Amino acid sequence: MRLTTKGRYAVTAMLDLAIHYDDGPITLADISQRQGISLSYLEQLFAKLRRQQLVDSTRGPGGGYRLSRAPMEIPVADVILAVDEKVETTRCGGLSNCQDDQQCLTHELWSELSDQIYQFLSGISLGTLVERQGVREVAARQDRMQTVNLDEVKREHDTAAVS
Repeated sequence: MRLTTKGRYAVTAMLDLAIHYDDGPITLADISQRQGISLSYLEQLFAKLRRQQLVDSTRGPGGGYRLSRAPMEIPVADVILAVDEKVETTRCGGLSNCQDDQQCLTHELWSELSDQIYQFLSGISLGTLVERQGVREVAARQDRMQTVNLDEVKREHDTAAVS
């Protein structure tokens, strides 16, 4: 399977939005800080996610991104496909030209594996992931760390203003 950083980061960022679904628009800067993904990379991913109508954006103060529909309605496979990733394990990309422009000996095996992976990722929604205890624990830790980091920045700013 050729799931690259692009697909992993897209799913991670979308899961972050799903976790904060009821919080209103979320800035890419917040996602970047919580998930350790560069802001410029997120901007590229979210342009694709928006084109595929998986997210909506709001401009201006209080703006950011939201899921375009409920987390339970967005399969992980849709997120991966939206950022041009392929859920494909064959060497030929499913074209059946693996060996001298012909199908190779193991083509059907890898093709069936690709189908299984796609079905698996299609059967898991962002909402399903949000319900997992482990995901909720990690999200709570990330939110606590973000609050601590913001408090430190504010203290540094206040100290600098007094000096």
